[in-house]
Amino acid sequence: MKKVFYTKNVLPFVVTLVFTILQGILMLGISLILKAMINTISGTDVKSLKEITMMIVLFLFLLSASYVFICIFKPIFMKKALTNYKNSMMDNILRKKQFYLKEEDTSVLLSGLTNDLNTIEANYLDASFILIKDIVYFVGAITLMLIASYTLTGIVILLIIIPMATSMLTGRSLVPAEKEVSEKNVDFVALLKDCFQGFSVIKSFQAEKEILSVVCGQNDELEEIKCKRNAIKILVGMIGMIVSLFAQFGIFFAGVWMVVTGRGIDAGTVLLFVNLMNFIVTPIAEVPSLLSSRKAAIALIEKMEEKVKIDDKLEKGIKVSEDISKGIVLEHVSFGYNENNTVLKDISLEFEPGRSYAIVGGSGSGKTSLLNLLRGSTDIYEGAIRYDDHDLKTIEKESLAKLISDIEQEVFVFDASIEDNIKMFKDFPRKDVESAEDKANIKNIISERGQEFLCGENGKHLSGGEKQRISIARSILKKAKVIIADEPWSSLDKQNAYDISKEIVGITDAIRIVVTHLLDKDILKQYDTIIAMRDGKVVEMGTYDELIENDGYFKALCKMA
Repeated sequence: MKKVFYTKNVLPFVVTLVFTILQGILMLGISLILKAMINTISGTDVKSLKEITMMIVLFLFLLSASYVFICIFKPIFMKKALTNYKNSMMDNILRKKQFYLKEEDTSVLLSGLTNDLNTIEANYLDASFILIKDIVYFVGAITLMLIASYTLTGIVILLIIIPMATSMLTGRSLVPAEKEVSEKNVDFVALLKDCFQGFSVIKSFQAEKEILSVVCGQNDELEEIKCKRNAIKILVGMIGMIVSLFAQFGIFFAGVWMVVTGRGIDAGTVLLFVNLMNFIVTPIAEVPSLLSSRKAAIALIEKMEEKVKIDDKLEKGIKVSEDISKGIVLEHVSFGYNENNTVLKDISLEFEPGRSYAIVGGSGSGKTSLLNLLRGSTDIYEGAIRYDDHDLKTIEKESLAKLISDIEQEVFVFDASIEDNIKMFKDFPRKDVESAEDKANIKNIISERGQEFLCGENGKHLSGGEKQRISIARSILKKAKVIIADEPWSSLDKQNAYDISKEIVGITDAIRIVVTHLLDKDILKQYDTIIAMRDGKVVEMGTYDELIENDGYFKALCKMA
């Protein structure tokens, strides 16, 4: 997954890397310039003012050039890397099976694409360049020191053992702290999502104070953990600074002693070492913390990768025709969410092409579970379900999705135009779009609102009936041969429910399977067959008139409605 950051992004990365290294080398050059200036002043190694000026001008030119290139190419790299990552995550999520988000904790995904992304940007991508520069500093400083004095370099190595050990020990504590912050962020995002989704319930029960108390409690916990994490960061930095100062003072006194005792060291060399110590102690202080933070960021990447990875086993299967000629057959199908909860019991049904079916029954009768099986939401059931001659378990999920169109209780609508929502941002022939709009009775809505009218977040500017018509238009435009609707008029009045039902039944070139709790005569008489379910079993089947005449369970349901 880490490779995705560099996909079609190699050039900006390489340019940024090269000039980051050059920048590190140039910063080391400051020490050489200072040495030359001090030795010229003291008379030990005199260079002309012109030479020193040329050195400074060349240094400033190259340093400025490196900053310009980094300023241009690093933001390009970061932008492309983060765009690639988010696009790749969404691509994997959208390639998951249809009911993935009903099984998965969406708060983890939201946090992974928001809060965690900031950590990945700072502690993985940006930190990589800081690490490279620190390595250049450290290696370059040691090299220049060895060239200048073996003895003083040996003293430096002895002095930096303490800072190195201290930084490595303190830096390790950041990994669990970063992980805990990420986990708490997930919990907090989940709570906020619940509050927003349940806002009307909160207001209805006047539970504002209680919910605010819960939110404030979790917010305090999150900020407390972040406070501890930040305290560890400050502590690591403080310890690193103190031991670094100890090392710098140590090399300064050692250098002064060697100059005073005439051990072949001049003042310029002492200043060179003192200045180069910055390029040794800084990496020592930073690198362990950077590596720990980087490790924590990689853990976040891997966690997200695990959540969205594509399971090849789920994607395999046979491709089937987008048409259906023989229908759907269920033979002795039983299903339960666990061993002690069988919700469908020995169901045998046949859904014929071009016919409409209404499934009715009391709460818990298995209506929605039956629809979910037809959608291919699970392979864990007994018996057989066949689309034409193909066993449902063997059909490729993508191929099945082309066959089926869902009309659900809650129609999701994007904040886009009505037409874009019908087309789901895909390209269709104009005549097909207009035909779908006409059959779904939505043309007049578009005419009234205008082509540029935006539906609002989740269609907040549309009524329930208008959103259902968008869903019906989608199904017509898709030309799916199986239309499955789960109580699509649950929040609509009787007239709207009748109209929506009529429009669904009117899609005559598809099998229409509708679960409904509305036992209205005018609605139910539209269907070719009514299937009455009770306790997970099919107890009656027939037309409205036939079932009323039977004077059985269906008639009893209608009387209770």
